[in-house]
Amino acid sequence: MVGKRLVALIGIVLFGFLGSALAADYKIAYVDIQKAVNESNAGKDAKKAITKEVEKFQRQITDKQKELQTLKESLEKQAPMLTPDARATREKEYQNRLREFQRWGEDTQNEINQKRTEVERNISIGLLKVIQKVGADDGYTLILEKNENLVLFVSKTIDITDRVIKAYDAQKK
Repeated sequence: MVGKRLVALIGIVLFGFLGSALAADYKIAYVDIQKAVNESNAGKDAKKAITKEVEKFQRQITDKQKELQTLKESLEKQAPMLTPDARATREKEYQNRLREFQRWGEDTQNEINQKRTEVERNISIGLLKVIQKVGADDGYTLILEKNENLVLFVSKTIDITDRVIKAYDAQKK
């Protein structure tokens, strides 16, 4: 990571020393990959699908919480009438179901996060191919990613993110 930044920094410094006469021969742009992922049609569709899954998950959580609450209330009502062994057994059963619910919630949340990451990764791979094609077709010397810490300042005039989104969406039709 540091090596990449050092090489890029050296390249930028050397590029700066070449002077403005040579700089006119270079065509530089940047792309905001995160914006492209979020605003492309595939990204919007993925967000809708993930949102539906999250809503379904939240409904299931609510149902399971109600179930656990009912079990707890039942245990509290019956506790005075139960023998100590029966009470301990019911409390243990409740604790086991509570732990099961917590594990299920964590596992389901992890699955949703993995799906989100996988979808974003797949869209990013597709976007990189489009960026390479746009770069080659339009004669760019260098296309940077806006959100990398390497880019300290960039003018909006060289932002080709919207063009990349359109090209990516067009190839998916």
